[in-house]
Amino acid sequence: MRPLFLPTARQVNWLLVVGFLSLGEALYLRYMALENNPVALACQDGLQTWLCATFRLAIVLFNHGVFGWVALIVAFLNLLRPSVVLVAVALSASTFGLVLHNAELAALAVGVLILSLARPAPVAA
Repeated sequence: MRPLFLPTARQVNWLLVVGFLSLGEALYLRYMALENNPVALACQDGLQTWLCATFRLAIVLFNHGVFGWVALIVAFLNLLRPSVVLVAVALSASTFGLVLHNAELAALAVGVLILSLARPAPVAA
């Protein structure tokens, strides 16, 4: 029986860093730009700052459900062929999806990520 896909301790530490940085950026973007009325109105009025550019990008990505779809697709790819890089991308996208209201697909992606830990590790070629 092949061993299960389990990241090493070092890889788990990097995944924690990716997860917390994604959570911090998503919370900052939501509460300091999207839900902060003076900033949101200034950005919609045409203010040219990095926060307003990120604000506009987040709005476009949210309207098309990109955060949830990217998280779900990458999580299914990780289910087929487990990889720490795919876990990091899916973790980051699902964190943004959960915080920025693409919760349905992002939550499904988190479930698929958890399910991928029960997969056998890929065979070294």
